[in-house]
Amino acid sequence: MDHKKYDWRTGRSQIYKHYYHLVFVTKYRRGVFTKEILERTRIIFKETCEQIDCELIEFNGEDDHVHILVSIPPKHSVAIVVSKLKGKSSYFIRKEFWELIKKKLWGEHFWSPSYCSVTCGGAPLEVIKKYIDDQRKPSSEKGVAQSIRERKVRLRAD
Repeated sequence: MDHKKYDWRTGRSQIYKHYYHLVFVTKYRRGVFTKEILERTRIIFKETCEQIDCELIEFNGEDDHVHILVSIPPKHSVAIVVSKLKGKSSYFIRKEFWELIKKKLWGEHFWSPSYCSVTCGGAPLEVIKKYIDDQRKPSSEKGVAQSIRERKVRLRAD
């Protein structure tokens, strides 16, 4: 992954860096993915991400689950993005590959209703905590009054 390409994204009124590692498991953890079905799932995820202003950065999987790395703008909740990815892919995979998967799955479900979501970023939590803690503190009322007095003295001296 080219880190410079994925450093910061911008929206209409925000700049952000939100990466999520998502893991989706097939219903009953059945091994339904073939190389062809995985590739089709990757294409569906990529198209869906583009349609909802997300970015699919990485995709891979095994016979019973997939892993993705996705950048999600702040205007979307992770749950909504997961719902769109799983819903659309379930529809098309069942439609296009039903003959291959029908013996392993039954009913209307392709994915397990659960998923794993892990946020990914560049800095460890301790670094972020320290950065937040080290921010400038607002001045006290006494400090503001002192600054005003000092400024007036400087202005008179000029």
